[in-house]
Amino acid sequence: MGARYIAWRWSESLNWDALWFSIPLVLAESCAYFGLILFTLNLWKTQDYPLRPPPETIGQCVQAHAGDDRPVSVDVFIATYNEEEELVRLSIRDAKSMTYPHPIACSIYVLDDGRRPTMRAVADEEGVGYISRDNNVGFKAGNLRNAMEQTGGDFILICDADTRPFPTLLERTLGYFRDPDVAFVQTPQWFYDLPEGERLRDWMGARLGRPGRWIGGAVEAVFGEIRIGEDPFANDPAMFYDIIQRRRNAFNAAFCCGAASLHRREAVMFVALRAYGDAIAKAGGETRSRLARIGRRSADPQAQAQALARWQAAQAEELTPYKFHVSEDIYTSIVLHQDRHRRWKSVLHPYVESKMLSPQDLLTWTIQRFKYAGGSLDIFFHDNPVTAPGMSIGQRLMYLTTFWSYLGAVWNLAFLLAPLVYLFFGVAPVSAYTGDFFGHALPFLIMNELAFMAGTWGMSGYKGKVSYLASFPISLRALWAVLRKQKIKFPVTPKERQDGNFLHLVWPQVAVMVATLAGLAWAATAFALGIGPYTLGGLIANGLWGLNNILAMAIMVRAAFWKPEQAA
Repeated sequence: MGARYIAWRWSESLNWDALWFSIPLVLAESCAYFGLILFTLNLWKTQDYPLRPPPETIGQCVQAHAGDDRPVSVDVFIATYNEEEELVRLSIRDAKSMTYPHPIACSIYVLDDGRRPTMRAVADEEGVGYISRDNNVGFKAGNLRNAMEQTGGDFILICDADTRPFPTLLERTLGYFRDPDVAFVQTPQWFYDLPEGERLRDWMGARLGRPGRWIGGAVEAVFGEIRIGEDPFANDPAMFYDIIQRRRNAFNAAFCCGAASLHRREAVMFVALRAYGDAIAKAGGETRSRLARIGRRSADPQAQAQALARWQAAQAEELTPYKFHVSEDIYTSIVLHQDRHRRWKSVLHPYVESKMLSPQDLLTWTIQRFKYAGGSLDIFFHDNPVTAPGMSIGQRLMYLTTFWSYLGAVWNLAFLLAPLVYLFFGVAPVSAYTGDFFGHALPFLIMNELAFMAGTWGMSGYKGKVSYLASFPISLRALWAVLRKQKIKFPVTPKERQDGNFLHLVWPQVAVMVATLAGLAWAATAFALGIGPYTLGGLIANGLWGLNNILAMAIMVRAAFWKPEQAA
C-alpha cells in the first residue's frame, strides 16, 4: 500500500502550479517511506539467542579448553563523575548482592572521574575497589580504559552510578559466553522511578462511575492499554529494548547501550589491538619518512628526540579499548561488528536484570537525547558503518535504521509545516484533495497502523510516534552541530531533578501548536465565507493532519511543566 501511494504521489498527484511546495513534501514522504521499510525489516522477526546454563569455569567460554579450569572472573565497573555518593552506595550494595551457582571471582570497582575523597571513603566502607585518574581524557570511555589497564577479569560488567543490578544478572547472562564468539551482552534498561499512571478505564470510572469504566474499557479494547499520568517524556524503554533491539538479534546487530552490559575482555582488547595495528600500518610509512626527513635536516639530538616522543605518544593514544566518543557504546559495537577475522556476536538479553533512574525533568531529558542524536549522527557522517567494510548486509541495514531515524527530523519538520502552508495560503501539495487522494492515502495509513499493531503487539506505538515527532528540534540541533563539525560534548546526565522553568526548551513545539490552531481557525472561516481556494477535502485532510501535530507537540509541552510527586 505504501509503494502504491508513493508511486501515485510522484506520477499523478503533484501540484504543477506549486512545485516549490509539492516536490519538497513528496521528497519528505519518500524519505519517511524508506525509513518505514527499514523499520519494518527491524521488526520482522524475533530470534532470541538460547539461554544456556552459567559456565562453571572459564574453559567453557573459550575456544581452547586445555588448562582453563579456574572459575570465571568478572570485574564490575561502576562509572561515576559527580553523582551523589549515597546513590553510588546503593549500586555498590546491589552489585555485592549478585549471586552465582558456581565459584566465581567477582571484583567491584568504583571508577571515579571526579577524584572525590568522599567517594573513596564510600568504596572503602563498602569493601570495594576504587580507581581514579588525574585527568578526564576520553570521558567515560577513557575512564573505562583506565580501569581496564588496572584490572584483569575475564568479563566486564559496565554500570552507571545509578545502575542497580538484580541478584540474577550474572547467572542469567554469562551463559551466552559459552559461545566463544559472543563479545557482549546488553540487558534491557528499566526505569523504576517512572510514574505508572492510571488505566483509562479506572480513571474514567473514578469520575463517571460504571458508565465511565465501560467506555474506558471499550476504548482500550480497540486501542490497547491507555494510561493517564504515566511517563511524561514517553521514554518507552520497552519498545526500544523488547522490540527494536531484541529483534536485531536475528541480524547479529544489537548494539551496546552502555549501562547494564557485560563484555568479554578478550573481544574488546582484540579489536583495540587490531585497530591499533591497522592504524600504525597505514600511517607508519608516511610518518616515519617524515621523521627521517626531520632527523636529516636537524643535527640537534634534542629535536630528533622530541619528534620520536611525539610519534610514540601518537602510538600510545591509538590503543583505545573503548572509543573516545560521546557515543562510545554504539561506536565500540560497530568496531566489534566490523571485525572480519572473528565475526564477533552481540546479544540482547530479553529480560530485565537491573533498574536505574530516568530523567526527572525536561532539561535532563534534552541533554540525554541531544547526546544520543549528536553522537549517532557524528558516527554516520564521519565513520559510517553502512559503507565501511566488514559488516553483513543485515548489520548495515540495522545501523542505517538507527542513523536514518535521527535524520528523520528533517522530513518531520516538513510534515509539521506542510499543513500550515495549506491552512494559511490555500496552496495544496497535491493536484486535488479528491476521492483519488483519499483512495491512495487511507488504505496505506490504515494498513500501516494494523501492521504495526501486529508487529508491536502488547505495546503502545502511539507514544513512540509522538515522541519521535515532537523531539524534532533536538535532532535538528544535533544535525546542525555535526554538519558544522562542532564537537558533541559529553555532559553527565543529571540524576536529580533540575530546578527552573523549562518552557524555553519547547518554544518550537509551542510555535507549531499556536500556528496550527491559528491556521485551522483562518482556513475554516475562509471556507465558510467562500474566500480562497479551500475545499472540504483539503480542510479535512489538513485539519486532521494539523490536529495530530498539535497532540504530538502537546506531549512535549506538558513535559516542560511536569514535576514528580513528592513523597509524603
